[in-house]
Amino acid sequence: MRLIRFALISAVILFALATAIGLLLPARVLVSRAVDISASPEKVRQFTHGIDRWKTWVAGMGDTSVHIYTAADAQIGNNRVTMQTQNDSTYVTLWTGRSGSPQTSTMRIIPLGSITTVQWQFEQHIGWMPWERLGSMMNDKILGVMMEQNLSTLKSVTEQ
Repeated sequence: MRLIRFALISAVILFALATAIGLLLPARVLVSRAVDISASPEKVRQFTHGIDRWKTWVAGMGDTSVHIYTAADAQIGNNRVTMQTQNDSTYVTLWTGRSGSPQTSTMRIIPLGSITTVQWQFEQHIGWMPWERLGSMMNDKILGVMMEQNLSTLKSVTEQ
């Protein structure tokens, strides 16, 4: 009986400690990457204006798990991607996973003379549960690498 009570009290204390540490982490996680492209903003828009045009530079878009319904709506793997707003310089998409936790993706096209900067970011609001907060520390390592590779591909495709 003492062993069961000790295990139960230890579990409660560990959960409270993990929750306290998790609450010290931010509730909003932002992963951002950018690339400078030696091409006009119009040429960059040819590859970014609409989810259906991402096939040439976003890795995995040719996979069988990708279903593009319209230029503003697609199923990419486990994520439903919906274009929220779109204009000449900014594209905002909502990525909703099976778990229901949405991420907002914002892509900005910034003309700077003969160079066009493409800035891409993912923003996620995290709940208070300790495993959500502690797990969010990996977002930069997971999303950041993917974003860098895709932006590098976009750069090489548009500069051709």
